[in-house]
This record gives sequence, structure tokens and C-alpha cells, in this order.
Amino acid sequence: MERNLVKIQNLLIDTFTFEEAIEYAQKGQVVTLNPEMIDAASKNTDLANIIREAELVIPDGIGVQLGLKILGHDVKRIAGIEFARKILEKYTLIGKSVALVGAKPEVIEKTVQNLKKEIPGINIVYYHDGYFNDDNEILTCLQNSSPDVVLTALGFPKQEVFNYKGKKLLSETLFIGVGGSFDVWSGTVERAPEIYQKLCIEWLYRTIKDPKRFKRIFPTLPMFVLKVLKEKVTGV
Repeated sequence: MERNLVKIQNLLIDTFTFEEAIEYAQKGQVVTLNPEMIDAASKNTDLANIIREAELVIPDGIGVQLGLKILGHDVKRIAGIEFARKILEKYTLIGKSVALVGAKPEVIEKTVQNLKKEIPGINIVYYHDGYFNDDNEILTCLQNSSPDVVLTALGFPKQEVFNYKGKKLLSETLFIGVGGSFDVWSGTVERAPEIYQKLCIEWLYRTIKDPKRFKRIFPTLPMFVLKVLKEKVTGV
């Protein structure tokens, strides 16, 4: 299966459907892209290059889907939490191993417990919370355990940098940044109700539940739309 890429704000995004993305993701780095990440990449060349070198970039967020639509691309959003969960189920079914890195100690412990209950047969060969100072120490542990897929919940951009280092050491392993997914899987945070998910406005529900997110989302989201409109008009 070949990649079909479209450009937005000097970054390339895959146009796969959910099912195609699951089939395509086998090794390397998966980036679940949202407007905040695109904004950060516009100010950080190293970060932009990490995203450009990723083996799979999926549009995680209604903002990216809207931006692509403005540019004439009908690409559907792929929720990162659903993508990662499906990968875990797929890998368990075919007998492959899993590693989890990130979140608070109590959150990662509960995440492991819940995943073992909810995905019978899942083979978690290594896990560690997100409170560490030396990436190399954790990467060495991953090398020793040789997982087929690593999910990192370290927050952006730390997880993207970590995953980039990881894929250089474990070339046959799949690395996916999953943001706050462990908080949801552990039961620490409630995911948005289904109606919010279907309308692609989970961000609104999370902001209502945690108003501090408002400062992070705004003005990033409206500024992102304005930049995309400018890109459509000027081509830059």
C-alpha cells in the first residue's frame, strides 16, 4: 500500500481511511497531528522535521480535518485514541508484543490492569510511567524487551521526540504517541460522550470539563484556520 500525502502548513498528512491506516502501520513512527502540533512545528524546525520523517501522519482533530477541507482535501479525522486501541487489539490477535510509556505511576499501573482485562491475551512486555529524566535509560529497557509496538503518553512534543529516538534504535518497532489516552483507559478521565465523538467536538467537552484548556486552544485554533485560509489564497 502506497502513501497518498496532502500538504497543510508545510507538513504532509496521509489520506488513509481508518482501516487503511491500521493496515499500513507496521513499523516506524506514527504522529497523530492536531492544530497545536502544526503551530508548534511552524516555530520549531527540529520538530517539523520529526513530523516530516514520520512513517505515518494521521489527522487527529477536527481542526486539521477542517483545514484540509478548506484546501480542497476530503480527509476524514482519525481519532488517535481509537487508532491506538485498534492497533493493540490487532497486535494481540496476531501474537505481537506491546510496551507502554508515560502518564503518572498510578495511571500507567491501572492502564495495564484494565488493558489486560479488556484485551484478553495482550502481551505487555514493558511499561514505565512518564516521570523520567533520561530517555536513553528507558530506550535501553525497550531494546532489551523488544516490543512490536510502543505507545507513549508523554505529551507533545516530548513523545514525538522520544518516538523519533526510539525508531532509530528499534527499526522494526511501531511507535505511536497517544497523548492522554492512558488517562482515559485507566478510568482516571472520562472520555467525551458518544455524541461529542460523532460530531468531532471532543475538544469542546474536554474544555468544558477542564476550563484551563481554553488558554491552550485559543487563540491557536482560530489562528490555525486563518493561516490555512491564507495558504489557500497565496499558496504559502
